[in-house]
Amino acid sequence: MSKLSHLDESGRARMVDVSEKEPTARIATAAGTLTCKAETLDQVRSGTAPKGSVVGTAELAGVMAAKRTAELIPLCHPLPLTRVDVRIAIDESLPGFRVEAEARSTGPTGVEMEALIAVSVACLTLFDMLKAIDRTMVIGGIEVLTKTGGKSGCWQQG
Repeated sequence: MSKLSHLDESGRARMVDVSEKEPTARIATAAGTLTCKAETLDQVRSGTAPKGSVVGTAELAGVMAAKRTAELIPLCHPLPLTRVDVRIAIDESLPGFRVEAEARSTGPTGVEMEALIAVSVACLTLFDMLKAIDRTMVIGGIEVLTKTGGKSGCWQQG
């Protein structure tokens, strides 16, 4: 097993020093789902959900959250994000929502956590906005799909 980069010699958590790393263009995508009742999707689709524009609000919440990742995850570096895009689509086969996010930056460290935070908070926002009409919802499958940039280059899930 390789040495964990977020631990010092005595096993204490520390922020990794990236000051010597070369800045490169970084892109990461992540995805997740929120499953719910088919009737819940009907209300979202028809615009009759009690809290209004569910999908648009959740997409915006994901973008806002990505910009605050370093405040939420203790050892993450604050990054100058150049793009965060969150897309939510209704998926009848779940039934529910598929949430995807892309985060971009040019810097010495990756943006996987920003993409994951965007997806997570978008899913949580969907849950919050729909919990009054559906208590059976489940958030799941949150994962990094792709990453590019840095020394390790490109990576793709599965």
